[in-house]
Amino acid sequence: MKLNLKGFDYAGILAPLLSVVLALLVGSIFILMTGSSPIEAYSVLFQQSLGSWDAFALTLQRATPLVFTGLAVAFAFRCGLFNIGAEGQLYMGGLAAVWVGLTFAGLPRFIHIPFAMVAAMLLAGFWASIPGILKAKLGVHEVINTIMLNFVAYYLTDFLVIGPLHGGRAGPETDRVLETARLARLMPPSRVTTAIFIAVIAAIVVYFILFRTKLGYEIRAVGLNPDGAQYGGINVPKNIIFAMMISGSLAGLAGAEQVLGLHTRFIQRFSPDLGFMGIAVALLGRNHPFGVLLAALLFGALNAGGAAMDRMTDVPRELIVIIQALIIFFVAADQLIRGILRRRRRAA
Repeated sequence: MKLNLKGFDYAGILAPLLSVVLALLVGSIFILMTGSSPIEAYSVLFQQSLGSWDAFALTLQRATPLVFTGLAVAFAFRCGLFNIGAEGQLYMGGLAAVWVGLTFAGLPRFIHIPFAMVAAMLLAGFWASIPGILKAKLGVHEVINTIMLNFVAYYLTDFLVIGPLHGGRAGPETDRVLETARLARLMPPSRVTTAIFIAVIAAIVVYFILFRTKLGYEIRAVGLNPDGAQYGGINVPKNIIFAMMISGSLAGLAGAEQVLGLHTRFIQRFSPDLGFMGIAVALLGRNHPFGVLLAALLFGALNAGGAAMDRMTDVPRELIVIIQALIIFFVAADQLIRGILRRRRRAA
């Protein structure tokens, strides 16, 4: 049976792989500058991220929120929108999830967890709809609005966690959510939870929406050519708003996963830039849902193995950040080269 994934760039699949290889090769130069062996460093990186079940569980844990934020950014990209606000939307999703997780006692687990997840999606989707409406109705650029709303989300959640929702602990955090709202752990003592299954389901649903529904067709048409889409009878403002709402909802799931699974509470500024990392994941995954899954797994492995490489070798953990930046650089360079070649072909 032939596998056919609509929207996946088979011809360009080598470009992300080549970007990773080149990033590792250039990273080897920095490792040599520290006086260490690249072979030893990368061996530790591999062993501590994929070399055992415990290591793989840590990789899955680090990759899970990146799937959600990567899907969020990729979905907006498909509509020609650059959602820089996944970080703020993530916090708003976490806020809704922790409120539901703390408030509704007596609910069975199979209702409480979906309730908290849906609440996270709704609040984060609403949060993302604000720049979507401003873009669709007033033409205000979404990059500016989403960046500004990130800071609003930061300080709003700071106020709530330090004030009304403070759990009475020494640190700025809420109480732990009720047991019925906590995501189950798959491989104790690791902290990977059933959210990994939700992430895979989310990727499948996003694929279905984008490539099997009328809404997805219209969103992609707007992303490719909004003027042409408008001429063809597609309501461009409506699709911009819908795309931002769905994008925000996906980012909100990342916040819910962190609050209901990893931390089981809302901690002030709990995200290590997961929303911004989603941009890199979406770029490497070519804005395709299944590409995002693979890219998130790679970045999860780099994060998991990078911490071990810092402990077990003389290579600093910051090298992983350099490698991630190099991957993005080479992916962007590939797009630049393709654009130049397309212009030359048109000129000829």
